[in-house]
Amino acid sequence: MHNDSIYNDKICDESTYSTYIHQNGMHHNDIKVLRDHIILANPNLGTAENTDKWWLLGTSGCHLCDIAEQIIMQFQAVQPITYKNVDIADFDESLMMAFATTIPVILTPSKRLNYPFSVMDLQQLLT
Repeated sequence: MHNDSIYNDKICDESTYSTYIHQNGMHHNDIKVLRDHIILANPNLGTAENTDKWWLLGTSGCHLCDIAEQIIMQFQAVQPITYKNVDIADFDESLMMAFATTIPVILTPSKRLNYPFSVMDLQQLLT
């Protein structure tokens, strides 16, 4: 088990994420690289309309993912953000397994937020 403190942090930005190592040994230099890996797994995310969106990583049947989506919708009532549901079942096995025990996860173009989170945590993603 990895005891790196970054596993316990709720919000990872590009500078803190540079030291993050997935359990399967994949190194990611920053959030952009992670998003690029996800785009490779799901090319539809690489379109211009999805570039600046927040991505809610989850899968069908995940009740925590449903709760996370409700929190995002509450946040949208006060902050005009756009997001896209991204199903980790569409990823290759190693990438899917990297998220299997951490979903739901929000990825913005520059930050990552692991569940559990609140509307206030979402507000911090904008700073």
